[in-house]
Amino acid sequence: MKNLRAAVIGAGYFSHFHYDAWSRIEGVDVVACCDTDVGRANSVSSQYGIAESFTDYRQMLDQCEIDFVDIITRPDTHLEIVTEVAARGLPMICQKPLAPTLDEAKAIVDVAMRARVRLMVHENFRFQPWYREIKKMLDAGTIGNRLHTISHRNRAGDGHGADAYLARQPYFQTMKKFLIHEAGIHTIDTFRYLGGEIRRVWCVTRKLNPVIAGEDTAIAIMEFEKSGLGHYDANRFNESTAEDQRYTFGEVMVEADRGTIRLYDDGRLTIQMLGKAERDHVYSHSTKGFAGDCVLATQQHFVDGLIANMPMETDGPNYLRSLAVQEAMYRSAESGQWEMPLVSEKVNRWG
Repeated sequence: MKNLRAAVIGAGYFSHFHYDAWSRIEGVDVVACCDTDVGRANSVSSQYGIAESFTDYRQMLDQCEIDFVDIITRPDTHLEIVTEVAARGLPMICQKPLAPTLDEAKAIVDVAMRARVRLMVHENFRFQPWYREIKKMLDAGTIGNRLHTISHRNRAGDGHGADAYLARQPYFQTMKKFLIHEAGIHTIDTFRYLGGEIRRVWCVTRKLNPVIAGEDTAIAIMEFEKSGLGHYDANRFNESTAEDQRYTFGEVMVEADRGTIRLYDDGRLTIQMLGKAERDHVYSHSTKGFAGDCVLATQQHFVDGLIANMPMETDGPNYLRSLAVQEAMYRSAESGQWEMPLVSEKVNRWG
C-alpha cells in the first residue's frame, strides 16, 4: 500500500508539533506545506524535508497530488479553508478552536457533511496517555462502576503581566472569549470522553489580567447524564508548582464507588481503593512532542480512521457536542443559573 500524501496549511508556533508528528507516522508523507508568511513556509519545508512550499493554499491544493489536508491556522480562517478543501473532496484534520462562534463551527461541520468528506477536529487532550489509561481503568471497573466525580485543577501561569501570551500566541490577548473557548474546551471534551455526555452545567468566570479581552479564570460544575459530576477549576494567571506546566496541564482526580484515581502534574497515576493506601499505577507516558506526545496519537488516530474507514472520536458532529457544553458554560456565567447544552437535531442525526 502506498503512503498517504499530506498537505499542511499553517506554519506557526504549534504547527511544529504537527510536522514533527507526521514525520514519525509510518505510511504518511507530507508533500507540501503552506503559510501566508513565505519565510515560515520555507523554514518548515526545509526543516522537515517537505518538497514544495506555498503562500496560497488554493494553489497548493490545485497543483499537488494529495490524499488529505492538515489545517493549523487561526479559527477565523477555518470556514473558508474547510470549504475549499471539501470542494476538492479531500479529508481533513483541523486544529481547534474550530471557529470563533458556535454558528460558524456548525457551518464548518455542515460543509464537510454535505460534501461527504471526513473531518476530524485536532482535539488532542483526550489522546494524552494518562487519559487513555484512565479510560481503560474506568471501563475495566478498576475503582468501581458508579462514577462520583471527575475534578480537574489547572494553573497555567502564562497569563500574568502586560506581555502575557505575546511571545507564543499574541492573538490570545484580543480573544473576547478566551479561557473556556481556547483551553477549557479540552477539559470539556476530556470529561465527555471519561464520564459520558453532560446534562447541564454551572459556571462562573473572571478576568484577572486587565490587558486581555476575555476571561482567564473559570470554575464550573458539570452534571453527567449517567452518573457523577465534573469539577473544572482553571486559572491562567497564577502558577502551579509543576516542573513543566504544559505537560499534563494540571492535576486530575477521578472518584468512584470503590476508590480514586489521581493524575499528578508529572504524569504519574495512582490508585487508592477505599480503606487502602495510595499506590502507583504503572503505565507508559512519553516526554516527546507535546503533552505526552498526544499530537502524534491524535494524528495516528486520524490516519487509522482514514485507512480503515472507521469512525473518528472527534469528528465534526461529536465535537459540536463539546462546543454545546462550552456555550452552556458561557450562558451560565452570564445568568448565574444551571444551563443545558443545546444540541441541534441535525447533530443528533449526525452523531
